[in-house]
Amino acid sequence: MRYDDIGFAKIDTDRARRTGRAEVIFGLGKTAEQVAEILARLAEREALVIATKVTPEQAAAARSALTEGLRAGVTYYEVPRMLVWRRDFGLLDSRDSAGVLSRVAVVCGGTADIPVAEEAALTAELYGCAVSRHFDVGVAGIHRLLDCAEEIRAADVVVAVAGMEGALASVVGGLVAVPVIAVPTSVGYGSSMGGLAALLAMLNSCSLGVSVVNIDNGFGAGYLASLIAK
Repeated sequence: MRYDDIGFAKIDTDRARRTGRAEVIFGLGKTAEQVAEILARLAEREALVIATKVTPEQAAAARSALTEGLRAGVTYYEVPRMLVWRRDFGLLDSRDSAGVLSRVAVVCGGTADIPVAEEAALTAELYGCAVSRHFDVGVAGIHRLLDCAEEIRAADVVVAVAGMEGALASVVGGLVAVPVIAVPTSVGYGSSMGGLAALLAMLNSCSLGVSVVNIDNGFGAGYLASLIAK
């Protein structure tokens, strides 16, 4: 199995062959120069390179550190904090055997959850899924969720993103006949404990078919959703 040792990182250049998708760059804690160097190395081999949890300052510095040819393919998405490089805008395509595009619904409880929800939505789109977004439909006003329930039910998999008490995933799980990926967020205060309360609530969900990823892990949820949906 191959990797490129560039001193500060060992880039897994064999991952796409093993798993069908290239290594993804986790931006948190990396310098802009490190993000740019890893992105450039992956772009030599891949049509799509993703960096997550990237600040605007990191993105700007990383873009300036890239060659002019690579810079043209870079887009920074500020809300989900994702830096994406695409060769000729080529994406993976998630279609079933009949040629129908896989569908993912992303649902979030409140406006403050949108950055994590959008990270999940954009990730699923980058991996070739059709995504429907249903934001600010939390259980405190459950009629908002019920108004879009039929569209959510049409998806192949649902991502439910919520902070505070994290009840949204259980409610969604009781409304749909497809897998639900629950994403607890660090939105909340006091006894929400930085998202731990939502995480524990989702882990203890009484709705069947609900699985849980880590706090604020929108990327992981979108990645998994795209695998399940296809």
